Order: sequence, then structure tokens, then C-alpha cells
Amino acid sequence: MLLEAVYHRPRLNWSYAYDHETIHLRLRAKKGDLTEVFAWAGDKYAWDTTKELIPMTLFTSDAMFDYWECESVPLYRRLKYGFLLQKGHERIWMTESDFQTERPANPNRLFEFPYINRGDVFTPPAWVKDAVFYQIFPERFANGDPSLNPDNVQPWGGTPKPDNFFGGDLQGVIDHLDHLTELGITGIYFTPIFTATTNHKYDTEDYMMVDPHFGDVATLKRLVDACHERGIRVLLDAVFNHAGRTFAPFVDVLEKGEASVYKDWFHVREFPLQVVDNIPNYDAFAFEPLMPKLNTENPEVKEYLLKVAEYWIREVGIDGWRLDVANEVDHEFWRDFRKVVKRANPEAYILGEIWHESAPWLEGDKFDAVMNYPFTDAVLDFFVYGTLDAEGFANSIGKQLSRYPLQASEVAFNLLDSHDTARLLTVADGDKNKLRLAALFQFTFMGTPCIYYGDEIGMDGDGDPDCRKCMEWDPAKQDRDLFSYYRKLIEIRGSHPALRTGSFTFLEAGPQGSKLAYERNLGDDLIIVLINTEETAQTFLVDVQERSWENLLTGEPLRAERGRLTLKLPAYGYAVLQANLA
Repeated sequence: MLLEAVYHRPRLNWSYAYDHETIHLRLRAKKGDLTEVFAWAGDKYAWDTTKELIPMTLFTSDAMFDYWECESVPLYRRLKYGFLLQKGHERIWMTESDFQTERPANPNRLFEFPYINRGDVFTPPAWVKDAVFYQIFPERFANGDPSLNPDNVQPWGGTPKPDNFFGGDLQGVIDHLDHLTELGITGIYFTPIFTATTNHKYDTEDYMMVDPHFGDVATLKRLVDACHERGIRVLLDAVFNHAGRTFAPFVDVLEKGEASVYKDWFHVREFPLQVVDNIPNYDAFAFEPLMPKLNTENPEVKEYLLKVAEYWIREVGIDGWRLDVANEVDHEFWRDFRKVVKRANPEAYILGEIWHESAPWLEGDKFDAVMNYPFTDAVLDFFVYGTLDAEGFANSIGKQLSRYPLQASEVAFNLLDSHDTARLLTVADGDKNKLRLAALFQFTFMGTPCIYYGDEIGMDGDGDPDCRKCMEWDPAKQDRDLFSYYRKLIEIRGSHPALRTGSFTFLEAGPQGSKLAYERNLGDDLIIVLINTEETAQTFLVDVQERSWENLLTGEPLRAERGRLTLKLPAYGYAVLQANLA
């Protein structure tokens, strides 16, 4: 038993309250090392009458480690616990301070979960588990009100550039909500809509005003109301890490320098403000002079931005915020941001833009979720680039699942492309077989899927600005078969709770493998997904207990023989199978 690899700590993703009654415990060990693990748990004030051994299950693995998990529903909402590790006949007891060959005589030196305080329980909004999001870049989605067009507007469908405009607006979104309803969308994430000088609007000029090229507050209200009538939630983009060069307080600093009353609203290293060798002498997003970084620790800045966060929820009824460059803003600001937003709407979804491992932001006091780019990378590496085999992909997904509490994984924002990346079809070199397989995993995995506008009809595009093309509205130029495929995935996901909140288990993911099989399970809803990423046909053999199955994509019935389900899939073939438990 390699004890050096065994790890646990009493917080974060290792020991947490899943809800107001349930505690989840996890333990890490060398991959393949332990044969059984138990949590030895009880109440610290009634140890002798409450102690028990709780079997732990191997819930996921990565390339180096196994992760074991169990849940406990303690009578008094507190827990003392240790672990019993087994490798064949070898038994080791793990306490908070050491490993022992003998059972500890008392619980004094065990780990402790002191108490499930309701205010500490990380509770993301439940509706997000069932949502399917659609990301819209407003300037490029649809031109619904030409009277709002910028003076230099280009004909719709032209070549996107960093500085050109095509006249997309909020009315255009209203005009095309039927498209989203037909697809099955239940949430929209808009990139910024507030007054700014650029087409992307990440250089905010006025946080309290809808950009005149997009419409006004009344138009935004009509849009939000129209979405809500269709069961679609609305997420706006909060750019609180930085403002724009035309933001009034920054203009004041530019003009008055150190005499400006707003000088501490920003991170200025020296006056006057200037740019030398492309590096501004004030902090900015990256080194972009047009986007000065806000000092969110300044009480006045903080008060202003928190009022903005509350205003748009109360004024137009938005359902949450996506937070730009969220990891560069101080944690205390986000703690206060969460309090303000949740007071205004307890069901609001708070989504942070973070591209890396994000556990410090997912402890229940800041964000509900982050944009799950590690998921994106793993999916692309396996299904598109082929740089991971099935085993490597399973290890990447396993590592991701091990990092966060279950409730965070259930509402993770799973995307395959965005306004910041090349489009999925382009990174797949136009191969729609690969696109379909990547989307299939996205819609049958744990978390909340998001479609980048136009992916559902076959739009392509390289990195910025090419990924920000005008939406194609000519039906003759849309891939309607692909649209139907996405709609079917959304329909299946919406019809099966197991695909939204069920357990996730890999059944087949071998080294050098191109076959993937996994199970989603929730009560009487049991789903198995089979995916062949190879250019040739392959046969799947899956051990199952249930005999009768149905392929949800085709309606085809299947039967298992002698406890084994056999199915031959063509090149790039796939199947979503539901067990008949009746």
C-alpha cells in the first residue's frame, strides 16, 4: 500500500456538505492500489452509539490516482471520521495525524466536519442542471432595427474584422427567438450589451446604459420578457475587471492625472498616464491600453459595480451574470458580489470566466460555476485532434470530476467553442463526424451544455475575429440536418434526468483505444452511450444486467444475451441506449 499517495483534507472537494443533511467524503489513493475503502464515522459526542463503517465507492480515476467517495447523513449534522484502507488482507487506519495498523481507541484524533451550517452549504440554482445555453454575440446575430446602425455599418455577412460593424442588435434577437425555441434552448448568454466603442463591447463606457447600437432599456426588457415567456433564462456579461478608455472616471484621470478624484479607481504606477513600448504605465486587461483595470478594492469602485450588478437584475429581471476575467478580481469583491446578487434574485446563476482549475472560486461563497475550458480541452483532444486515446480522455475527465464538489460539476458550463476561440467545425477541419461526436459527449455528460451561435447550422470560423461572423439566416446556406441533430440531442437530454443529474461511469476507455462507453444512472433511468471515434466499424461488448434496451437516437430495440449487450457501430458511429427496467 503506497501511503504516500493517500490524501484527504477536511474541506473543499474532499469533505463538503452536498445539501443541508448530507456530507460527502472523498479520499485519493494510488491508481489500482486499494481494493476497498471505508469511512469510519460517527458523532463526536455520541461516538460509541453512532460509529459505523461506511463503504466508499471508486467514483473516478485519472492517470495516477483513484478517487473514493461516500456520503453520510449524520443525525446531528456533524461528523467525526477516519478511513479504513484495504489492499487484499492488508488493513491500515487513517486518522487526521497518521496511519495506524490498529483501530484508533477513540475519535479524538480523527478528521472532523464540525457542523452543517445551512448558510455554508454551496447551493447553485437547481434550474441550471436542466438548462441548455446558447451564446450570442449581439453585434453579429441579427440586425432587427436598421435605424440603430452605426454610421460605418457593413453589409450583413461580410468579412469580420476587429473594428467593423454589421448592425446586430437586441431587436434582432427578439425576431429570431423562434429559432432558439425550435432548437430547444432554455438559456441565453449574451456577451456585453452596455455602451462601449468596440463591436465586442468589452471596453465598457457606461455600465448603466444599453449600447445605442443595440437598443435601449425598454428593448432589453421586451427581450427578457419574451425569453421568459418561452422558458428561456437570460445571462448578461459583467465586465468588472476592467472598464473602457471612454469610461468617465478614466477619462477624468487621463485629463487631470494625479489631481483626479478617480485616480484610485485604477491601478496607476506613475503619472501622467502613457504607453511606452506597447506597455501602459497603468494596469489593464493584458496590456490593452483601451481597457484599464478597475481597482475593485476601492470602496467607491466596489459600491458602483455592486449597484450595477443589482440594478440589471431588478430593473429588467435578468437571471444571472457571466463574469469576465473573473480570476483577476479580488476574492472579497466576489464574495460581496454574490451576496448582492443572491439578495436580488436567489435563483440567479453566477458564472465566472476562468480557463483553468477553479476550486478556490467554487466553495459556495463566490461563483456557482465557471466556464469549463478544461472540459473543452479534453473533448477536443480526444474527439477532434486525436492527441488523447480513450484512456487518456477518461483520465482527463476523471481528474476534472475529482476537483470540485458534486454540486459544482452538476452546473459546470460545458462549452466547445466561444467568441474567444476558433469554432468547433474549424478545429475539426470541417469534419462534421468529429463535431457530432464531440457534441454528443457534451450533451450526455454532467453539467450544463452551451452552443455557440451558428454551430447548430454548420458555421465555421478561425480564431478572433473570424469566429465572430454574422449569423447565417438563409435556410439554403444552413445545415438543417445538423440543426436536427442538435435538436435531437437536446430533446433526449431534456427527457432523461440521468443525462442531467445522474451518476457518470466509464464502462470502456482503453489505452490506444478509439471506443468509448459510459453510463448515466439515476433511479429508474439508466442510459449507456457508445461512441466509435475510429475511421472503421467497431463492435462494442458491454456487460449489463438489463436485457431489453432501446436506441434513443433511432428507436431501434436491442436485447442483451447472457448478460452482454453487443452492438456494431460504423465509422464515427454512436448510440444512446436506454434500459427498459419495467
